[in-house]
Amino acid sequence: MRIPSTLTQNRSLAAIVLGTCGLAFSFSARAAASPDAPPVILIQNATILTVSHGTIEHGSVLIKDGKIVEIGASIKAPKDAQVVDAAGQFVIPGIIDCHSHIAVDGSVNEGSVSVSSIVNIADVLNPDDIDIYRDLAGGVTVANVLHGSANSIGGQTVVIKLRWGQPAAKLPFEGAVPGIKFALGENPKRSNFSLPGATPRYPTTRMGVEETIRTAFVEARDYKKTWDDYDKRVAAGDKNAIPPRRDLRLDPLVEVLEGKRYVHAHCYREDEILMLLRVAKEFGFKVRTLQHVLEGYKVADEIAAAGTGASTFSDWWAYKVEAYDAIPYNAALMTRRGVIVSINSDDAEEATHLNQEAAKTMKYGGLTHDEALKLVTINPAIQLGIDKRVGSIDVGKDADLVIYNHDPLSAYAVVQKTLIDGRVYFDRQRDIADRGAREMEKKALMEKEKRAGEKKPDATIEIGKRPGAKPEEKKSEEKPKPPQADAVSGGAL
Repeated sequence: MRIPSTLTQNRSLAAIVLGTCGLAFSFSARAAASPDAPPVILIQNATILTVSHGTIEHGSVLIKDGKIVEIGASIKAPKDAQVVDAAGQFVIPGIIDCHSHIAVDGSVNEGSVSVSSIVNIADVLNPDDIDIYRDLAGGVTVANVLHGSANSIGGQTVVIKLRWGQPAAKLPFEGAVPGIKFALGENPKRSNFSLPGATPRYPTTRMGVEETIRTAFVEARDYKKTWDDYDKRVAAGDKNAIPPRRDLRLDPLVEVLEGKRYVHAHCYREDEILMLLRVAKEFGFKVRTLQHVLEGYKVADEIAAAGTGASTFSDWWAYKVEAYDAIPYNAALMTRRGVIVSINSDDAEEATHLNQEAAKTMKYGGLTHDEALKLVTINPAIQLGIDKRVGSIDVGKDADLVIYNHDPLSAYAVVQKTLIDGRVYFDRQRDIADRGAREMEKKALMEKEKRAGEKKPDATIEIGKRPGAKPEEKKSEEKPKPPQADAVSGGAL
């Protein structure tokens, strides 16, 4: 449900409309986003899991103007700092979800054509999506929001920070390389989406999916050459040079060829994985990530050699035919073969416990604690090209942090606070404290709505009558009287 524009200024009222998640809305996001948010925060006495340089017991993190400025075992609180005592708790970098569909207004699929590279997810971001807040409550701070998988070449994608309470324009991760969604297998060949009587959309086979991608890049390569030739003529001083006609469908593919846009490809089977890697090599671009990649363990060496990342599920299996060979050891096996692997959600609810999904790789594959934690922090940051800003706790990086009450890879771990850019966007204690007030407000509004529904409608004004004039009294319709006995021949009825 989209919150009506009249409600977007009041988060508490928005809670009434959407607050059925078990985690009621709070004012924490709005307060955190206010201009008077403290510029200096010190988180102290915590176990700091830096991801990049080990664990610091009884450690502290100093944040200033949204950046991490100091990390250590003993940091003296500056005079103007807000101190967060995290004794007995754990601090990790914000969780990064490399495959998400949250914060999108309406459908994520422009499925009418096989190549829909003209459309852009950034155009339909919905900052009021309740899943943003729920995922914050699960420690997620960054999400790669993707187009759907109905197309061989889908729409453009966008990386966002989960800045709940901010407008859509404030969600995109500043400076993140844009992406584009590709898809292989059952979804783009429409195996399960045929409509009776409708003409099937090309392609309907895996061969057709490959040909569709190859044809699009042949066109993009030729289109790029026309622009390169034009630019050379202009640089040489040719004032009569006429620019080529813009093609919005091919512009993003030219960016792929130039390394300015990342390819994130939905896939499952080993044969289609190898197919896309061959096509990419043919045209001189790299596939940045293979998404889902459930048979990646079968071709892990080839994926590593291509320099391609793998963003997979922890243990989803057999939900459709091409997922039957999925195994929970996939992430660990690819990691051992040198592939940069992340664990993603592809689902708003799954994203609320990605820390536990990563922990499964310790059981299924024997990854270490640090390796498992990397699957949802620094590895997806590398895959999205944002690792210089987020993904680990290092001086100079964005203060995107999560505080847990237990080890984050424990089944008992619950998020206490989630910070983005040094601002608290989720605070569990504040959330719980606000639930009573939100529930009361919800009941009051529902009662008001009920009374409004019972209220009689106002009298309507008849056309042609002067406003305020008394309505004419209606005469009762005269029904014909039954015939009298004396009017009937013989006097009989």
